[in-house]
Amino acid sequence: MEIKLKKKIKNLQKEVILKSADFKKDIEDFSLTADDFEDNNKFISISPLCIRCNLCVEECPVEAITDSTSTKIPKINDNCVKCEICLQTCPISCIYLMEATSIINEENDDVEYFLKDKKVPHRILRMEKIDINREECTSCGSCTKFCPTNAITLKDKSIIEAADNKSYPDLEDKEYPYIRENLCIGCGSCAHLCPEGVIDLTRILGPIIETKFLEIDHDACVGCSLCEENCPVEAIKIKNGNVILDTELCISCNLCSRKCPLKALTLKNKDF
Repeated sequence: MEIKLKKKIKNLQKEVILKSADFKKDIEDFSLTADDFEDNNKFISISPLCIRCNLCVEECPVEAITDSTSTKIPKINDNCVKCEICLQTCPISCIYLMEATSIINEENDDVEYFLKDKKVPHRILRMEKIDINREECTSCGSCTKFCPTNAITLKDKSIIEAADNKSYPDLEDKEYPYIRENLCIGCGSCAHLCPEGVIDLTRILGPIIETKFLEIDHDACVGCSLCEENCPVEAIKIKNGNVILDTELCISCNLCSRKCPLKALTLKNKDF
């Protein structure tokens, strides 16, 4: 999906003036010029379709996502570095990345805005093992609310015994969670939402897929250490005036390259 918006520069100038509280008294004498300019940014948002598995929270390397609850989806905070790991990890792809570009073209007397959603590859996610301690279960049903495949449902004790071909004499005659393991994707929504913590999940989560790489221009670098100071995971160091990158730690967030005053660092997309 791509969205394009356009407006005249004079309309932008009027909006800036009207929205500025500093010019209330002298707005008639104020003038604003707009030169050629281009800005690129990224925005990440979480859809209300979120299943509250909290995987994005667990995998965020900078702790920029708040916990979800049964009534609240996770929230992405201002310290997000746009590394895109949450997008690769979300089991149902309900986290979206929008690339935004703003261009002021003085010659054409217009301002253009472009919004484009970026597709991100998905990590492998599988359920390896899942167990329920029904003796401690209160049968509240919280575990079933957001299961994306309806793999977990509340079933009568007799149905569970028949399905498992096993007797559970210590359980009361009531409904308990039952998991059809062939449908479970290992997202962990049930385990995260269970208030009693009676669901134990072991999952297989594949490695992060490298979609970008950091190109370093050692000739341009002056060893100012801004990249080292701003790296959120301490993946980049300056040693003897040279940039040393730990590719195992690097999360390809682009923070170092945006802070570099000499453009000695460039984050580039990999060709697939």
